[in-house]
Amino acid sequence: MIKFTDEMKEVADKGTPFIMATASSDGEPNAVPITFAKIVSDDEIILVDNFMKKSIQNIEANPKVSVSVWAKMDTGKTVGYQFKGEARNEKSGELFNKAVEWTKSKAPQLNPRGVVIVKVDSIYITTAGPTAGNKVE
Repeated sequence: MIKFTDEMKEVADKGTPFIMATASSDGEPNAVPITFAKIVSDDEIILVDNFMKKSIQNIEANPKVSVSVWAKMDTGKTVGYQFKGEARNEKSGELFNKAVEWTKSKAPQLNPRGVVIVKVDSIYITTAGPTAGNKVE
């Protein structure tokens, strides 16, 4: 079972934007920057849908996604991760309501349309160096 480490949570807290990659049912790729994203459980990430169009269409056709984030740590080193899993789009419910409240507190002019919830099933290191590309076991 996947479980985010403290370092992964710190990278997610400090990192922006997150990059979410999707693909259409015929394999056409799409990658977008997402400012409002965060880890919400041991194996889930939320990404707030403020402007997504193709991404939502792709998730409906093909829920497999990849989400990357990186951040400069207090040590000065830039650390990054790629999270892969299945996504779903929600337009109501507890996570949606929390995402709207969080987004509005930072950017009152935005009106979130939904929240993409990614259930992570694999994690890869994207930090530069000899372990880049390795799967976290």
